[in-house]
Amino acid sequence: METKSEIRSRVLRLRENLDTQERERACVLMTERILGHQWFYGSDIFLGFAGFGSEIDTEPLLRDALRMGKQVYLPRVEGNAMDFYRIYSLTELTEGYKGILEPANTAPKYCYFQENAAKTMMLMPGVAFDRMRNRVGYGRGFYDRYLSDKEELQFRTLAVGFRCQMTEEIPVEEKDIRPCQVLCF
Repeated sequence: METKSEIRSRVLRLRENLDTQERERACVLMTERILGHQWFYGSDIFLGFAGFGSEIDTEPLLRDALRMGKQVYLPRVEGNAMDFYRIYSLTELTEGYKGILEPANTAPKYCYFQENAAKTMMLMPGVAFDRMRNRVGYGRGFYDRYLSDKEELQFRTLAVGFRCQMTEEIPVEEKDIRPCQVLCF
């Protein structure tokens, strides 16, 4: 079995070599699928992410979520911690950790309460996924740590990516938190 590091290197190469047409197609399909998803439809709060580098483009989805009146929060990394901060417009985002677009730390911070988890949906990035919903991220464990004490929110997590990001099997560690669903386009 490949190590997480080997999977990460192999899949990142595949993802970086996708052509523009395949990227655009995946973005449209992902946006339509999420907008029609029962978790999104029934959520007031949407924890998203700004697609970076060769990741799937989330900008159209974020724009639609804002237009629909969802409370949209995006991650911001400070040191080894990641928290989600509310945005009202994509123009508020600035380059932060590793050049990823992030909200300001002065924006309202998402506060997890077990009671609001049923009205919240989290979209997760990743490098690779398998059919058992295991996920390889970028190696820093931000999402695993963030979700570790938010059990109810774990049931409302959906990871997205390209078809080339699906792999046969991912080694699992005890600290790994699997998304509840994985959709690759």
